[in-house]
Amino acid sequence: MELRQLQYFITVAEELNFSRAAERLRITQPPLSLQIQNLEKELGIVLFYRNNRHVELTDAGKLFFDDVRKMFDHLDRAVENAQRTHHGEIGKLTVGFVGSATYDILPSVLREFRSLYPDVQVHLLELSTPMQIETLLEEEIDVGVLRPPVHYEALRTEIVSIAPCVLAVPKQHPLLEKENLSLLDLTPYPFVMLSRKTWAGLYDEILGLCNPIIQQEALEFQTVIGLVAAGMGIAVVPQSAMNLHTQEVVYLDFNNQLPAASMGISWRRTDQSPLVKTFIEIAKEWDKNN
Repeated sequence: MELRQLQYFITVAEELNFSRAAERLRITQPPLSLQIQNLEKELGIVLFYRNNRHVELTDAGKLFFDDVRKMFDHLDRAVENAQRTHHGEIGKLTVGFVGSATYDILPSVLREFRSLYPDVQVHLLELSTPMQIETLLEEEIDVGVLRPPVHYEALRTEIVSIAPCVLAVPKQHPLLEKENLSLLDLTPYPFVMLSRKTWAGLYDEILGLCNPIIQQEALEFQTVIGLVAAGMGIAVVPQSAMNLHTQEVVYLDFNNQLPAASMGISWRRTDQSPLVKTFIEIAKEWDKNN
């Protein structure tokens, strides 16, 4: 049984006229009649009652017609879904992200991506940068929104934002009384540090800049700033965190004396997924507009 024979059968069943069916199929009537006869012979059933004036489906033909039409509907959907997946219009994208990306790049990029591709399932996993690198290499996520650098040949990373960090201090802290602050002014005061496990690059830069007294470490910037608000110490944080705890915390600009905070997008070099490509392109556009 050939797919072409089933297409011929569907057309004849819809027209109930061999001449009109042949015209629709752009073939002559004799080969159409022959194909239907061959199909009936192969199935071992009569599909049509026919004479010179009338063509009608048999009961077996009616049931076969319903089932074959459903089969073609499924086939059409399968072809459409395959084409849409190829063009990145449907499918699934798993995105890892650091917590601080939720008040930086992530909301805008996700809104744009979902508006363009509403039928794509986006799965989000909050992971530290080291965990994102690990899960990217193990193909558990498709793209990571993380803090560079990333030193793995199997991964590509694009920097999508760079901004100087600021100093978060509790309200009524002695540093707020000083003018023309320098890094030396920070030496007497305890720090709340983002754990090296979360962002090794920033941790090491801060140690190199001012050799801080570390009072407490935390895994997320939101926790770091919450501890600053509680008076546990001061902290170096990205500018994007400045909307957190604004009633209890003051953010000081150090005129580029503090490290710069970069955000990157990482993915596997071998990944040719159109969904990953689209997500990256949207992230790059976000960078240009911010």
